[in-house]
Amino acid sequence: MIYAITIYGEAGVFEALPKDRQDEVMSGHGALQTALKERGEFVSMKLMPPTSAVMVEPATSEGKPPLITDGPFADTKENFLGFYAADFNDLDEALTYAKLISSPIARLEVRPVAWAGGAISSE
Repeated sequence: MIYAITIYGEAGVFEALPKDRQDEVMSGHGALQTALKERGEFVSMKLMPPTSAVMVEPATSEGKPPLITDGPFADTKENFLGFYAADFNDLDEALTYAKLISSPIARLEVRPVAWAGGAISSE
């Protein structure tokens, strides 16, 4: 089953850390990426800051186009920062891999996902 390991945290916290702490956090991501690569295919995405987001709001009435606005404007300190997705045997195995990137500056959510199709490549 495919599981997503989603990462949530406060924007700017990582960047405010001393360089040695940033390196420590990133070493976990390097370890996770190496371990996942050894297992097979996986996907990983880092989202740009929320200030770069644009929202597509539903049309206010039939026949009108969707409303495009700067955003998001959620009243929260915590943001969706990125994710990993890979095929794991079960939740316990997904959690074992998620622990590689556990840190005090972010919360992780591990959840099964259903593949909806498509493919993406950076090449």
